[in-house]
Amino acid sequence: MNHNVDMQLKDQTAVITGASTGIGRAIAIAFAQQGADLILHAKSNQQGLVETATLTKEHGIQCTTYLADLTCKQSRENFIQSALTTDPINIWVNNAGADILTNDNSNLSFSEKLKLLWDMDVQGTIEICRLIGDTLIETGKQTNAVILNMGWDQAETGQSGDSGQLFGPTKAAVMAYSRSLARTLAPHVRVNCLAPGWIRTAWGEESPVHWDQRARSEALMQRWGTPEDVANAALYAVAPQSSFITGQTIRINGGLNHEQIFPPQS
Repeated sequence: MNHNVDMQLKDQTAVITGASTGIGRAIAIAFAQQGADLILHAKSNQQGLVETATLTKEHGIQCTTYLADLTCKQSRENFIQSALTTDPINIWVNNAGADILTNDNSNLSFSEKLKLLWDMDVQGTIEICRLIGDTLIETGKQTNAVILNMGWDQAETGQSGDSGQLFGPTKAAVMAYSRSLARTLAPHVRVNCLAPGWIRTAWGEESPVHWDQRARSEALMQRWGTPEDVANAALYAVAPQSSFITGQTIRINGGLNHEQIFPPQS
């Protein structure tokens, strides 16, 4: 258990969607280390979710888990209803996103991938925010209340290829929505958005050599980002100490190197 008296999220309860692996898991662990009780979600990866929960409980916090398909109206509403009756929720992280890069989804057509991303990352995020907004406003009148959404660092600059044409418009929509939501829920609820760059998650672990070179060369820090890098930014964005930070998109990309125009050849 963490006995640090300066725990930033002591007495806070956080919901993290898409917490079974990768960035979601890293955020869950970082929040637990800082004293937050957790409500963790995954779509179907029960084993991964249990592993994340086990890792967070090592820090002496309370943790409950839920499986829900956030693209399904009934499933989404049931999950949110259950989550909101658990505790006053201080922090809600909409990290869940459609995976179109690994598993069977990588074989789908462009149109099918676009629909998956739109239904989950855009529609799912917006519908969740609309369902939790009023409850979080009530919390925010008394204490810290924050929504954190997930964008993408190259949504604003653009990226060539199918991936750029898929993630660009969908993540730009999430970033634009977050800015409008921050205005809507102010001053009681803060809304921020993270925009990760090249982060070494499951896809990055098995990426071809030329993608590895591209990821390194497109960051001024000349390395991949880690899920922990994103988790540290998430912690900053949601902590009560950051009470004057809202309506912001925080890029976690090691400094995007715009002079790297063409991807290096493998």
